[in-house]
Amino acid sequence: MLIDTYGRVATDLRVSLTDRCNLRCTYCMPEEGLQWLAKPDLLTDDEIVRLIGIAVTDLGVKEVRFTGGEPLLRPGLVGIVERCAALEPRPRMSLTTNGIGLRRTAAALKAAGLDRVNVSLDTLRPDVFKSLTRRDRHKDVLEGLQAARDAGLTPVKVNTVLMPGLNDDEAPDLLAWAVENDYELRFIEQMPLDAQHGWKRDGMITAGDILESLRTRFTLDPEPDEARGSAPAERWIVDGGPHRVGVIASVTRPFCRACDRTRLTADGQVRTCLFAREETDLRAALRSDAPDEEVARIWRLAMWGKKAGSGLDDPSFLQPERPMSAIGG
Repeated sequence: MLIDTYGRVATDLRVSLTDRCNLRCTYCMPEEGLQWLAKPDLLTDDEIVRLIGIAVTDLGVKEVRFTGGEPLLRPGLVGIVERCAALEPRPRMSLTTNGIGLRRTAAALKAAGLDRVNVSLDTLRPDVFKSLTRRDRHKDVLEGLQAARDAGLTPVKVNTVLMPGLNDDEAPDLLAWAVENDYELRFIEQMPLDAQHGWKRDGMITAGDILESLRTRFTLDPEPDEARGSAPAERWIVDGGPHRVGVIASVTRPFCRACDRTRLTADGQVRTCLFAREETDLRAALRSDAPDEEVARIWRLAMWGKKAGSGLDDPSFLQPERPMSAIGG
């Protein structure tokens, strides 16, 4: 069990498979990209599967989310999913992706055992997409979403970040589109995870702003609290149902008290929080032939030291030194 001093138990593992990405989103990384991790520093496929196996069989992890960077860039992704689907007990597995490349991989991922996907899409306008991501790939993302739905990787969740002056007027249109296409839309407050440290709290589109905009067109009824559990998104029933929309208010209404996550970076470091400034090295233990019991002990000790909160609600918050692409969202 991965328990901390506040009584929280981590059962949800986020695994970053690569720090690389084929977009250059303005809220994540600079246009020229970043200095990528050297290949020897990355966990191998075998090392990833071994760590997930330890998490599932020895530490009580029940859900595994593959992230990046962009996880579809990982050459061995389908094989990793297939091997993890064979674990006992079998974890529920999902993938967070920008959707580029999903059209050609959705069916194979489903066959390998992936349960569902989260796809990042911030706008319905191709020109705004190009401004936000610095790439002209809007059509590819829409096709990837459709392929995921057709393959049965459901519910297909769409993650959206609203940026002032770019797409902050699109919330009602995005929700109407999601309802029409049977996607579950989730708005995420912009978080301080950009490599260039340009994030500013002032002017950020808040959860309150998003809900106010949505209510100009839709009736939103809050989902019962017990339905949320440890999920980060507060959800609302749209126009009486059955569709729902979520808002993840990471900055204005942090959900740290119910956090059930542990994170593994692409180079084998345990992070107790997306915004943690400390990491615990598991790669060194793997490569020094430590037994599974020792790796599990190191992991437990790391999670025992998890802090009470992310610190995002503190105006003096300092951004993590590693950008989101290296940590895994």
